[in-house]
Amino acid sequence: MRKVFFVAFVALLFRGMPDAVAQTADLKPVWETDTTIRTPESVLFDPNQNVLYVACINGGPSLDNKGSFIAKLGLDGKVIKLKFAENLNSTKGMGILGDKLYVTEMNQVAEIALSSGKILNRYPIAGAKFLNDIAVDTKKKIVYITDSGNGQVWALAQGKTSEVLSGAPLKGTNGLLVENDQVLIGNGDGTLYTMNPATKQLNTVAKVSGGIDGIVALGNKQYIVTEWGGKIWHVKADGTTELKLDTTKEKINTADVGYNPKTKMLFVPTFFHNTVKAYSLN
Repeated sequence: MRKVFFVAFVALLFRGMPDAVAQTADLKPVWETDTTIRTPESVLFDPNQNVLYVACINGGPSLDNKGSFIAKLGLDGKVIKLKFAENLNSTKGMGILGDKLYVTEMNQVAEIALSSGKILNRYPIAGAKFLNDIAVDTKKKIVYITDSGNGQVWALAQGKTSEVLSGAPLKGTNGLLVENDQVLIGNGDGTLYTMNPATKQLNTVAKVSGGIDGIVALGNKQYIVTEWGGKIWHVKADGTTELKLDTTKEKINTADVGYNPKTKMLFVPTFFHNTVKAYSLN
């Protein structure tokens, strides 16, 4: 009798848990774009317009590359406008604050009007070598930026930039995510850190095999993180990790991903493969 009661109790307990806790994060391919998406480095889901923005380096990440652009896609992978914003320099991470889209260039951040794709401003980052990802604190209106070349995290607020954190253990900083007043940082050695913006204290969340490019939150302290080389990991609430996709042998990259939490759809830019792939999380 006790055994039956215990089994029933456990079943009810798990049935009442949120989907994110029970989620196994298995990836199922859904669609793939055509190859007009040139060297896509990051994908950003815009929940207000239900569209995707794709930062296309369109060549190599260098100061002399002025042919980068932002593509605008539907949630079915179809191109709405290939060059929504153009004449950019080695575009990578993106974030939205209000009615503006922010995207990193090599040594500055471009501010783009979501209504038109017009470049409104550019904010240089002092001494920047390789600006990479962006995450936005919409409450405090702060745009966070990583410089992979210097192992730094920067902030852009009210038109002014300031250094947030640098030095060991940060190295090759890339992926960023703002969640619950904390900033998650993907380090070049594969460590996923969480930073308290007020104290600058770092705590380790998890560790994967290589530098972390993209970070998305699944809820309940679970995450999907990507390695540029072609690996996608599920980071569980206890800090353990599980490899969910490995396309390194096929030489298909998995760069800075976007995520639609309502449909549990993950959008993966494949960089040199020149497409975006969508996967459902089961």
